[in-house]
Amino acid sequence: MTIAKQIEGYMSSASWIRKMFEEGAKLKAAHGAENVFDFSLGNPNLSPPTTFNQKLKALIDSEKPGSHAYMPNPGYPYVRQAVATYLSKEHGTNITENEILMTCGAAGGLNVILKTILDPEDEVLTPTPFFVEYKFYVENHNGKLITVKTRPDFTLDIEAIEAAITSKTKAVIINSPNNPTGQIYSEESLKQLGSLLKDKSLELGRTLYLISDEPYRKITYDGIKVPSIFHCYPESIITTSYSKDLSLPGERIGYIAVNPSASFLADLINGMSLANRILGFVNAPALMQRVIAELQGETVDMSQYAKNRELLCSGLEACGYEFIKPAGAFYLFPQSPIADDVKFVQTLAEELILAVPGTGFGGPGHFRIAFCVAEETITNAMPGFDRAIKKVR
Repeated sequence: MTIAKQIEGYMSSASWIRKMFEEGAKLKAAHGAENVFDFSLGNPNLSPPTTFNQKLKALIDSEKPGSHAYMPNPGYPYVRQAVATYLSKEHGTNITENEILMTCGAAGGLNVILKTILDPEDEVLTPTPFFVEYKFYVENHNGKLITVKTRPDFTLDIEAIEAAITSKTKAVIINSPNNPTGQIYSEESLKQLGSLLKDKSLELGRTLYLISDEPYRKITYDGIKVPSIFHCYPESIITTSYSKDLSLPGERIGYIAVNPSASFLADLINGMSLANRILGFVNAPALMQRVIAELQGETVDMSQYAKNRELLCSGLEACGYEFIKPAGAFYLFPQSPIADDVKFVQTLAEELILAVPGTGFGGPGHFRIAFCVAEETITNAMPGFDRAIKKVR
């Protein structure tokens, strides 16, 4: 054996998203990309706003010496201030640059947070279904991920979370709007969770953190707003990226925001600044920091995702699929018409439709459809969705 046992194990049980991506490559080679309907990846199909290219070009044309040099590990102070000013309005609280740390996307942010707060064998809870890479990130830092079931409509089950808390619990990670379900957790449920974590912190004699992974925060439907966790629990931390709302997943730019009311605010920020360096990120990409400083509050045209949601939901409903309409993000998580969701996803693949089994997200009996695709992909896939459900019934 030439590689670590842990990585070898991860490879043998690789992410279903990656497996379906590889399956898609084979199908596209065999049948032509235009004949394969790929709903496997949450890779935004919309181009960034035109202002992104304009700001990027202007920055390049006006570059000065030192534009690509190192900066403080948390990021450029003026960029962090721009983020803090916007967040203060968005969350209705006073956030300063001292509570912001620029990161290499939300994934980088989560790893920085977990590196900072976890001791070996600490436990991190997360509601299911969940983004599978949380397990990798927690184990990166010698922690253990504990999954907790949600209610049938994918909302938080506070009693289940309470039952899962032990003396080893250190944090809860939530993702709202959620990948893969599109569910948004209500303010009431988040306040209940905050109250629970406050009580348990006192009981256990250790601070329990609430970490909110929010890359889909601005992708919501029907006028629904995503509540601020900063008003629900003081020991809270947000990490997010510009991957989804600005369609910049390849640029790896995001940030961490720590609740200004956190008990150990200075320790958290100083620890995360060090962790950013220890993990090899050093700092977030310099050019992207400078660009997003001028794009606070801007997004792609979310109406296209709303249109796709309606097109997909109405089409699948007509075919007989059952699902909870997503309140946010760009995923649908229907029930599999048979108990074996892996087998049903294989049936869809026979119709040249690529989806991801719910098993890969800790949600067996379902499958995920990413609808950040062209409208014609949804329309042209509908006959295949219809044939697939008829095959198994």
